[in-house]
Amino acid sequence: MTTSSRTLGDLFDAFEREAFRLETLDDYSKSGSVDAYQAFLAGKPQPDDHNAGWVEELRSHTAKGKRVYRVHILSRPLTDYLRFELGWGYRRNATGGEEFFILDVTDKPNPLAGVPDFWLFDSECAAVMNYDGSGKYVGSDVLPQERAAEFSRYRDAALAHAEPFTEWWAKYKA
Repeated sequence: MTTSSRTLGDLFDAFEREAFRLETLDDYSKSGSVDAYQAFLAGKPQPDDHNAGWVEELRSHTAKGKRVYRVHILSRPLTDYLRFELGWGYRRNATGGEEFFILDVTDKPNPLAGVPDFWLFDSECAAVMNYDGSGKYVGSDVLPQERAAEFSRYRDAALAHAEPFTEWWAKYKA
């Protein structure tokens, strides 16, 4: 299968070692978990089935020794959506083995300004995530394999400037 004919789903099915995600937006509320987000805003308890499908997928990967991890670039104060994503989503997803890091640019320049959201698989294939102005996911573009090195550098820079989520959350949780 050529890179151009692969989908994001194909990449998740085929990765062998690691899947890395860079998140850059403050609001993904139109992209999924809408009901859970509304429950969060209403002060209700987190539903037991929130992110259940993703957590199971994570477990299937991490049980095979594969790493799934991400860096979220953000600044404080957190938006309502980020309080939801970090407080409910990240903490729940961690039970499936996903690792999280925070690149907090509150008091410093963003070293990755202008870099889009993306997934990088095995340092060999990148997929840019596309969102409209409201944070709604509108599709992904699987990039040619020769762009993987560029996105590997973005990953490395993000990790070099980020701190583990659990440490960051202990200091700043909202």
